[in-house]
Amino acid sequence: MYRLISKLSVYKNLGEDNLIVKLANIIYEMEYKKEHGDSRKLDKFERAKFVSEIYSVINELLDVATRFGFDRNLWQNYIAFTLANIESPFAITCEKVGAREGTVNRLAKDDFKIFHKLFHYDFSLIEKELGIDCFSVITDYKAVKKSTGMYNRSVSDKVRELSESIASAKDEEEVYAIVTDFYKKHGVGMIGLNKAFRLSRERGRLELVPITNTLDVRLSDLVGYESQKQKLVENTRAFVEGKKANNVLLFGDSGTGKSTSVKAILNEYYDQGLRMIEIYKHQIEDLPAVISMIKNRNYKFIIFMDDLSFEDFETEYKYLKAVIEGGLEIKPDNVLIYATSNRRHLIKETWSDRADMEMDTDIHRSDTMEEKLSLVERFGITIFYNSPSRNEYLEIVKQLALRYGIANFSEEELCDMAIKWELSHGGLSGRTAQQFINYLAGKM
Repeated sequence: MYRLISKLSVYKNLGEDNLIVKLANIIYEMEYKKEHGDSRKLDKFERAKFVSEIYSVINELLDVATRFGFDRNLWQNYIAFTLANIESPFAITCEKVGAREGTVNRLAKDDFKIFHKLFHYDFSLIEKELGIDCFSVITDYKAVKKSTGMYNRSVSDKVRELSESIASAKDEEEVYAIVTDFYKKHGVGMIGLNKAFRLSRERGRLELVPITNTLDVRLSDLVGYESQKQKLVENTRAFVEGKKANNVLLFGDSGTGKSTSVKAILNEYYDQGLRMIEIYKHQIEDLPAVISMIKNRNYKFIIFMDDLSFEDFETEYKYLKAVIEGGLEIKPDNVLIYATSNRRHLIKETWSDRADMEMDTDIHRSDTMEEKLSLVERFGITIFYNSPSRNEYLEIVKQLALRYGIANFSEEELCDMAIKWELSHGGLSGRTAQQFINYLAGKM
């Protein structure tokens, strides 16, 4: 195995933590010990050492399989997982334009010939020599059934599909076609395999971390707000189709579905290359670095800022204005900003902001107010989510009750209970209606 992976070129940088590399190093050391030992055999202490090291790799493989919901042949799943994750120049190019003619293809096919052999690697001699059967187990594995919230379903489905396709390939030519088609269809690496991300800074290094358990919601699940949803759909559709689109501000009362609408949009257009990055207010100054990380990828990115607002003493809004307006480097066409807020103008206004003259502060307070309010103007589309009227609230309740199969109350009884509920649970809103229905469903 070590001799095989040592000949990789396009996929040379697997990394020392890669389990293929770890296992290859163990097998190489075993062979070296046998070839250079006095007896040409492993003694019992050496066998015990190698068994322990192999089982450590198996333990790591089982951990990966659990996190990503792998099944059947875990070894093949892991090789497919590796191919799907390596962001090599070759893979990135295939992601953007698909397979193209070029000398690199010859090198890539040589690598795929190696991966094809690794896919069908015979572990029986190692098992016999060490008296183990762990490879037989992991290549014919039956995973415990789990709910989708317990593993990364987005990655699992893609990798298992890729694994099964490569397993049935006759040679490197077919593997080449399968993998390059995968890159073009699904993308490559963490960004290709996942739909949503958050920003993290570990040891001073900024990175995108996948959000593996996103809300499974569609726009049709949000009752009402048809015109608001339509505006959001039209803008997002234009964006994923490569047409001109605008940054969007969704503002209005709490619990009206602003955040849910944005999360639903991701699910509607994920298959068309849409990805979402959630950023908090204190991370706004990292926006230029984030955009630099994603601007050359073959996806459309929505940077999502939920419940965004600024106090009058906060200055982070200036970073946001600079990113939206663009400095010398323009904002790339594959990035938009969607924000939600309870405030129409995002930044808290004070009465002193409205005075033209203040003796003890700015000479021109109206200029200060204009600067603060200008942030919202940077969003090309603003969508207002108003609290529902009582009749609209009751209509939401009735539709949700129908959807959840709550039929043991008359319409009058249901409405009476819903009104009593909203009086003590936050007032008229879609969120209050949903919470009321959750309460009834929990008692069924």
